[in-house]
Amino acid sequence: MFDSIIFHVDVNSAFLSWEAVHRLKHLSGTLDLREIPSAVGGDVKNRGGIILAKSIPAKKYGVKTGETLQEALRKCPDLKVVPPHYNLYEECSAAFFDILRSFAPSVEAFSVDEAYCDMTGTAGLYGSPATVAALIKDTIHKELGFTVNVGVSSNKLLAKMAGDFKKPNLVHTLFPSEIPAKMWPLPVSELFFVGRATAAKLFSLGIKTIGELAATDISILRSHLKKHGEILYLFANGMDPSRVIDTPPANKGYGNSTTIPYDITDPSAARLILLSLSETVGTRLRKDSVKIQVVAVSITYYDFTYASHQVTLFSASNETGEIFTAANKLFTELWNGLPVRKLGIHTSHARPDDGIDQLTFYNLYTLEKHKRLEQAVDGIRDKYGSDAVMRAVFLNNPVCHMSGGVSREKLTVNYEEVNVE
Repeated sequence: MFDSIIFHVDVNSAFLSWEAVHRLKHLSGTLDLREIPSAVGGDVKNRGGIILAKSIPAKKYGVKTGETLQEALRKCPDLKVVPPHYNLYEECSAAFFDILRSFAPSVEAFSVDEAYCDMTGTAGLYGSPATVAALIKDTIHKELGFTVNVGVSSNKLLAKMAGDFKKPNLVHTLFPSEIPAKMWPLPVSELFFVGRATAAKLFSLGIKTIGELAATDISILRSHLKKHGEILYLFANGMDPSRVIDTPPANKGYGNSTTIPYDITDPSAARLILLSLSETVGTRLRKDSVKIQVVAVSITYYDFTYASHQVTLFSASNETGEIFTAANKLFTELWNGLPVRKLGIHTSHARPDDGIDQLTFYNLYTLEKHKRLEQAVDGIRDKYGSDAVMRAVFLNNPVCHMSGGVSREKLTVNYEEVNVE
């Protein structure tokens, strides 16, 4: 018996599965997106035209997550593409984690559709690790309608590797004794933490499989890949000292960005978008009772070139006005006059809001008034929705007054546009 029993639970084609289940169970649809070449993708007109999730039949045509809709449609002209609805995914994710927490003493979210569960010591409750893994898998399918893969091992790395074995709707084990037969024959590119560039470098060294990586002298890996080489050596040999952490660490920074549906050349239009991003970032900061010390602005131009600049504030703040003032100044200094495709505001050096503010000559009489105003606005938005209060400049304006992250039209399902045949 192992000291630790760790599960890796991963929803199969999460966004697409959740769209499929929603249409079948809640919209009385008859078409199961999981059984045809289909994908969840963005809107080409709004520059979000990439594949976010694809069905197994679509995968057989070579459709890949992350490629553009145009590329996917060239491979599969009959591909059915549906738009994403992120509030639906949040609900499905929450239900998924609720079931996991009903079984596991400790659950660590790896993403919205993927988690590690520390099942150590639960054998007396449910039986063998494989038995409880199958029970979790079947419970999720029965109660929520979508399928998952469950990887079972003695550490997080091996559990994840097992979870990525054959899909969908399966349980796989990968205990240390099974490594030579199940993991070492795999291509080195399938090892967790090996990206394309690293795989290419390993191939150039004559290392093709995970087993060959495990047998390589660590000094060779260190000389070519530095610290990353040491980590890969440990992973190839099935070693991972990390533990399941059910409480995520506090954010070190907050940010939001938005891709603009059209290239903008008017600085006043850019500043309006920066104001809307500042609203979103400031609201998040105040909700988490933190302040930030550094504000940065990023610009992606029409030709996809990128530039960013940052500034350290005189004192930490979570006030929307201060964030916008800094962002506006940064944009003015950074912008080279070319058409802008995407804007972002990012903050860092976050710390708890201790209620103590640094007064200056410029905010001596306004700081407390602004704080009370923003607290009142936050309260109204919490109670009546984010659109209950907005700045007058956004009235009758196509720019959303709180931009960034998920666009407004993707937050809710437009039932009139959903084809449920």
